[in-house]
Amino acid sequence: MLEHMIRSGNRLLRCGITTGTCAALAASGAVRLLLTGEAPETLALVTPKGLRVELPALDCRLEDGRTFCAVKKDAGDDPDVTDGLLVVVHAEKAERGVLIEGGEGVGVVTKPGLDQPVGAAAINSVPRRMIRAAAEEVCADAGYGGGLVLTVSIPEGERVAQRTFNPQLGIEGGLSVLGTSGIVEPMSERAIVETIAVEIRQAAALGARRLILAPGNYGLDYVRERLPELDGLKCVKCSNFIGDAVDAAVLEGVEEVLLVGHIGKLVKLAGGITNTHSRNADCRMELFTAHAALCAAGTELCRELMGQISADACIAVLDTADLRQPVMESLLAAIQRTLEKRSGGALEIGALVFSNEYGLLGMTQEAEAMLTRWREA
Repeated sequence: MLEHMIRSGNRLLRCGITTGTCAALAASGAVRLLLTGEAPETLALVTPKGLRVELPALDCRLEDGRTFCAVKKDAGDDPDVTDGLLVVVHAEKAERGVLIEGGEGVGVVTKPGLDQPVGAAAINSVPRRMIRAAAEEVCADAGYGGGLVLTVSIPEGERVAQRTFNPQLGIEGGLSVLGTSGIVEPMSERAIVETIAVEIRQAAALGARRLILAPGNYGLDYVRERLPELDGLKCVKCSNFIGDAVDAAVLEGVEEVLLVGHIGKLVKLAGGITNTHSRNADCRMELFTAHAALCAAGTELCRELMGQISADACIAVLDTADLRQPVMESLLAAIQRTLEKRSGGALEIGALVFSNEYGLLGMTQEAEAMLTRWREA
């Protein structure tokens, strides 16, 4: 078990270990049994983050000339769907080198743009290095100079993978063996951001130069139902991480980005907020009020806006004063400035804003021009 803690708000949360760390530990156990005939009781290594991990070796056995060893995934306090799964490695001798393959429950890459090439097992680069290093250390201790074939399996992987992003990313048949630090940080935003970046990278690798970003299912539904002519364009759900998604699009050479989202999320961009989670900022009513004041709203109307509890309620208040259009135009101009500042002029970008109750609320001039070009293409 790993006893490393991190602070999240006013709580201390226990870190877990990645599937890559599990595979490296299991590999060391399987190779030790293969070369020495001794089944280890515990397995230990130092992760790329520099933290030492020690876990029990499970189900170590010799069968038909090859050995097996398993490690149980411990995600700590992170709500990881892989928590408690067994990661198994079987080892057998070869002439030279260390060959790492994927077995049952480990996905296969079917689309470009991921860490591994098409056709390879979805075992990422850092876990591969960890597995190889763990195996080579045992070989050195045992005085073995030959090669190895190491096959990583996750017996429940294919079932659990349906609850991950793998099917969307083109990883079929199971889970990915992941990890860059070897450690899972609870409630980590980094993993979500990386998943978004991978999807954008994959779209770019497939030739996409135009991209639609949507913070959530509302945006995806809006594109599907109201913009069917854009059906062939790649649409990426970016959650609250709008700024990070724009960064990824710039990095991957995407040329045009259309952000489609609900007013309750996108209004925050008017205040320069590019991570729209409510724990970071919730200034929706303040922004409506400020822009209404810029549009000559009186004190009483501003106070009424500040007293609302939702963006839709603010729209209703603006409608009573016949101020929806000028306030939305002011907000959209501010949203556009935030998007352009974040992208640094490296791509064309615009935003379309809607409400489930009121439908289309408006779009930036840049978004309107973009949509016209896309429809004519």
